Amino acid sequence: MRCPFCQNEDTKVLDSRQIEGGTAIRRRRECDVCAKRFTTYEKYEEFQLMVVKKDGRREPFSRQKLLAGLSKACEKRPVSTEQLETIVAEIERQMRDINEREVPSKLIGEAVINKLFEIDEIAYIRFASVYRQFKDIQKFMEELDELVKRRR
Repeated sequence: MRCPFCQNEDTKVLDSRQIEGGTAIRRRRECDVCAKRFTTYEKYEEFQLMVVKKDGRREPFSRQKLLAGLSKACEKRPVSTEQLETIVAEIERQMRDINEREVPSKLIGEAVINKLFEIDEIAYIRFASVYRQFKDIQKFMEELDELVKRRR
């Protein structure tokens, strides 16, 4: 593996561990020349998962886009980046387990809402308010009532 700092071709692996439920490997490496450390990831190639949007458009599934949405909902909340990455990996695995090349965005949104409900109620409400596009305070209050019912 080439060093991204000095372009040396000789680097050594310091640590390897499985991530994303064993579907990827994270390797911590060190350059033999400049002694800088960096991380690489190995992941087997899977079929391209397509997301069918509400308006019928199709776009490739994006882990980064999903992580960005989760991060926004969890901003200033006690939710770690590791927890968010785990959620993204779990949702992607759920969608791939359906064994369809195309999944509706609604299915992904509902999976996100269910995961957020489990870890942080404020993040859940934030995400739901954007995802469900509350038009007025009444819809928002109905969602809060549903949240209170589910807590019991």
